[in-house]
Amino acid sequence: MNLLKRIAVGGVLTSTLLSGAVAQAQEYVARLSVHWGPKHHSAIHTQMFADEVNKRAEGRLRIDVFPSGQLFGIREQLGAVTSNAVEMGGIIGVVSFPPINKNYNVVSFTGLFDSYEQQRAFFTDDATGQEVWGDITKKSDTVLLMYNPVGPVMTFSTQELNGIETMSGLKARALIGAERPMWEALGANTVSMPTGEVYSGLQTGLIDTINSPPGSIRAFSWWEYLTHGQKPYQYYADAYIMANATWFNSLPADLQQLLMDVGAEIGKISTDTILNTGEETLAEFQERGGVVNTLEGDKLAAFDALMANEVAPAIADKIEADVLNAAKAFAAK
Repeated sequence: MNLLKRIAVGGVLTSTLLSGAVAQAQEYVARLSVHWGPKHHSAIHTQMFADEVNKRAEGRLRIDVFPSGQLFGIREQLGAVTSNAVEMGGIIGVVSFPPINKNYNVVSFTGLFDSYEQQRAFFTDDATGQEVWGDITKKSDTVLLMYNPVGPVMTFSTQELNGIETMSGLKARALIGAERPMWEALGANTVSMPTGEVYSGLQTGLIDTINSPPGSIRAFSWWEYLTHGQKPYQYYADAYIMANATWFNSLPADLQQLLMDVGAEIGKISTDTILNTGEETLAEFQERGGVVNTLEGDKLAAFDALMANEVAPAIADKIEADVLNAAKAFAAK
């Protein structure tokens, strides 16, 4: 082979090797949108998830987190993931899933599930629950990467809260449809309002009462106006890091597994710490002068009776009977 031919062949081989190296070194970039502010429990664990994936991926996958609704608000996250406007999003189940499948409302049925673990197990271990979850993920083209709970929900107000008799006439923020039966039974007035408008709503007096996990009143600074809180906790509000399934399935298998592994690890940390985070927030709330009343005796009995006799039947109308019965049977095991 003469010198010119050897140079030509060598050039082709070098080009082929370089192309292979570039292909091997391809970096996948994903945007992860959340509405939570950086101080929120769920935002902190979202960032932990992204940081750990970025570290272990060693340059092959990078997740960029966009907090505080920079890209999409609380009601827009799932649509953004479904349309692949972003590759991943922080999804509040009770906000985003009922419009796809109303039977997800079982999680809002007060007193039905006694823990996050039991509630999640209904969707993973029970045939009826699996069908509901499968329908949601299929229609939204999503895959679950990580549980990232926002905390059990209780009521807060700028007004006194100490039993159902103090709640009539309140101006209550309604985020989800399953909240309205309770407010209506209590004689409160409801105002539909996304998370990003709650601070100004409290500031201007447009609303004076909200249902919220404790951690959110600190993370969004709502406790600057809220003065009273009332237990019992009503339900376990879960949240999820979801990925667009089409995008996820386009990744190499090892990167898919990496996302699932890190999601399981950080999701366990998020779940294990959420209840303590809520109680710590309530302690700080009281140190700031806030009042937290835990209903007991006759006051608790009156609250429970209202929930059982008026609220539960109204919420049940938002869930198919066979799904609600399956959830009740599962929870009773």
